[in-house]
Amino acid sequence: MILSPPAMTCVDHAAIQSGIDGYNLMVIAGAAIAACAFEHYPATDEVLVLCGPGNNGGDGYVAARILCSSGMTVRLYSSIDPDALTGDAARARSDWPGAILDLEDLEPGRGQVVIDALFGAGLDRPVVGSVARAIQKVREAKTPVISADLPSGVSGRTGAVEGVAMKAAHSITFAAPKPGHFLLPGLELCGKVTVVDIGIPHRLIKAHAEDLWVNDPALWSSDLPAIGSASHKYKRGHLAVFSGGAFQSGAARLAASAGLRSGAGLVTILSPASAMAEVANHLTAIMLRKVDNDADLHALLADERLSGFVLGPGFGVEDKARAFVSSLATSGRPLVLDADGISAFSGDPQSLFGLFSDGPPRLVLTPHEGEFSRLFPDLHADKTLSKVDRARQGALRANAVVIYKGADTVVASPDGRAVINTNAPPWLATAGSGDCLAGIVGALVAQNMPVFEAGAAAAYMHGMAAIAAGEGLTAEDLPSGIPPPGLLKRQQGREQ
Repeated sequence: MILSPPAMTCVDHAAIQSGIDGYNLMVIAGAAIAACAFEHYPATDEVLVLCGPGNNGGDGYVAARILCSSGMTVRLYSSIDPDALTGDAARARSDWPGAILDLEDLEPGRGQVVIDALFGAGLDRPVVGSVARAIQKVREAKTPVISADLPSGVSGRTGAVEGVAMKAAHSITFAAPKPGHFLLPGLELCGKVTVVDIGIPHRLIKAHAEDLWVNDPALWSSDLPAIGSASHKYKRGHLAVFSGGAFQSGAARLAASAGLRSGAGLVTILSPASAMAEVANHLTAIMLRKVDNDADLHALLADERLSGFVLGPGFGVEDKARAFVSSLATSGRPLVLDADGISAFSGDPQSLFGLFSDGPPRLVLTPHEGEFSRLFPDLHADKTLSKVDRARQGALRANAVVIYKGADTVVASPDGRAVINTNAPPWLATAGSGDCLAGIVGALVAQNMPVFEAGAAAAYMHGMAAIAAGEGLTAEDLPSGIPPPGLLKRQQGREQ
C-alpha cells in the first residue's frame, strides 16, 4: 500500500504510543541509509551528510555516525542551528562525534556521495535560502545522492517540486512508499526506491491505509476472466468498438485488435457506411457491422449478447458521439469512453455525468492530461491537488472509473480506491497506444470483470505488452504482446 505523509505521521505516532521506542526506529532508518552507501558506493572518497530539521535530519545524524565508525570519511552539514533540534533528532545529534558544518559552506565535488536528509516526505512549502542553494550546488556537481525518504524539495503527497529539488540515485523510505515516489515529477527524481521495514507492526500501517496501492496483479487477478470447459464465444464477452468515418478507422481497429487479444470471445467494429469498405479490408477475426445513426444503434442494442462498448478512438463527430453515449447509457451495459468520446462533452461534462449517475459504476473514462482538463477543468486547475486527488474526485463526480493516463497513470474508483501504475516503460508513449488501452479495458468489462479491477488490470497488461514489444514499438505491436487474462490469473494463483 501507499501512505500519504499525514497518514505516515499517524502511523509513527501510533507506533510510539504502543510502546515502540522512537529513537530505535530512527536508528534502524539511519542504518538503512548507511547500508545503501556501503552497498553502492564502497570506494567513495567522502560522504557529505546534509541534515535538516526534524526526524529526517535525525536519520542523517545516525547514518553519518555509522558510516564514520566504519572508517568512511564523513562531513556533516546542518541547515539549522543544531541546538534547535528536539526529541529523537536531538538525541541523534548528541550521539554524532564529529564536527557540524554550516550548509552554506557546502562544496560538493567528484568522488563524493551526498546523503540528503534535509527534508522528508511531509514538505509542503517552497525550498528557499541556503537549502535551495545547497541543492542547486549538488545538482550542478552531479554528485550521487542518497535521499532519506524522498529527495528534498519533492512533495511526498503530490510529487510536485517545491521550488527546487534533489535528484537522487536512491531513495530510502520507511514502512510504506509515498505518493510522491510514483507521481511526476517526483517519479523522475527519486531514483531507485527501497522500502525499509524499520519495525513498525503491519497492523498499525494497515489501520491507517488510504485505499491507495501500487498497481499489482495481487489486487485484481482473482477477478480476471478465465476460460472454462463450458466456455463459448458469447460467454467470453462480445465487445463492440465504434469507428470513425473514412480515413479515420485506424484507432478503432487498434482498440478492436487489443480487445480480441485481451480475451473477448467476439469483437465487432461498428462503422459508418463511409468507412465500411476501408475497415473490411483490414479485418479477419474481427467482425464488422454498419451503424450510421441512432436508429441503427438502437436496433443493435436489441442484441443483449453485446456486453461492452468502446467509443472515442478516431470517432470524430461530437453531436453523434453525444447521441450514441446517451443511447448506450440507457442500455445499462459498460462503456469505455476515450479520446473523441471524452472531448465531445468538453463543453458540458455534467451532461455526461448525469447519464451514468445512478447505480454501480459502468462507465470507464480514459483521459490523458488534456482530456482530463476538458472534463474536470476545476480539478485540473487546482494545484493543491495531487494526481491521485484529482482522479478520485473526478471518479466520484462522474460515477465512473477514471484511468488518468501518463507515465504515472492513476486508476480511481468512485468509492475512493485508487492505484498508481508503475510498470509502463517510457517507449509506451507512442501514437495509438491509448487506443489499445481502451480496447483492453473494453474486453475485460465485456467479460463481466468489475470496472475498477478491469481498469487497473488493463493498465498493468498495457505495460506488460509494451515491455514484451520492446523499445521502438509502434501501436500495431502492442496487441500481440498482451498477456492472456487466464494466464495471468493462473500465474498469480501459483504465486499465492
